Amino acid sequence: MASAPTMDGQFLYALGMSLYVLVVLFATKLPYDMMVSRGVEDIRAVYYNRKIVHMMAGGVGSLCVPILFEDYWYPLVCGILLTLFTYLAHQSGARMFWFQTEQNQNDVKFTLMWWTSISLIWAIVGDPWLAIVPSLFMAFGDGVTGVVRNAVIKKRSKSAIGNVFMFIVSAPMGWVVAGMGDPSIPVWGLISAAVATFVERYEFGPIDDNILITVFATAVLLLGVEVGPIL
Repeated sequence: MASAPTMDGQFLYALGMSLYVLVVLFATKLPYDMMVSRGVEDIRAVYYNRKIVHMMAGGVGSLCVPILFEDYWYPLVCGILLTLFTYLAHQSGARMFWFQTEQNQNDVKFTLMWWTSISLIWAIVGDPWLAIVPSLFMAFGDGVTGVVRNAVIKKRSKSAIGNVFMFIVSAPMGWVVAGMGDPSIPVWGLISAAVATFVERYEFGPIDDNILITVFATAVLLLGVEVGPIL
């Protein structure tokens, strides 16, 4: 049996994952430049890029968490630092315009909810696989939702067509990933996917879909752990 990563090993993993995320953030300027040069409206290119960041940074990073780390402190610290980095980019005037906008700071809320949901579930339940489920919904589920809406509606919208694709992507993730740590919980993972898909359509002032998805999905999963298997 392979030994657990040492503290030094986990630090190197955290450093490597952080560098990977930074590369994704800056590399997405390339597709932005390509889209704009081909006549894609600036704001549409930005939102396409934001969803690429969701999936390639947030989604891939989420999947790495239970594989690379033995406790939640490393992703928690990495998440806090990334939240500060994206927030300060807005505040300092050095906004990464190819995926950040003046209209909102939803990218900051994404990073905030990423580490909050993972750390909270892992700390309470002790299951890193279950801990990443809400962030997967936020990264891949909402990411696909935005791409589909941007392609079909051609603007930022809350069209129901995006939710159809979000559930198609989120449902198997909820079932499979939630069950990897606890085989009795897959049905709750499916329910959390349905709830996350439903609440994604709503925003209440500063409370955006990133917050609603992770809060409601986390609540359903914790309820599921408390209640136990349905089937």
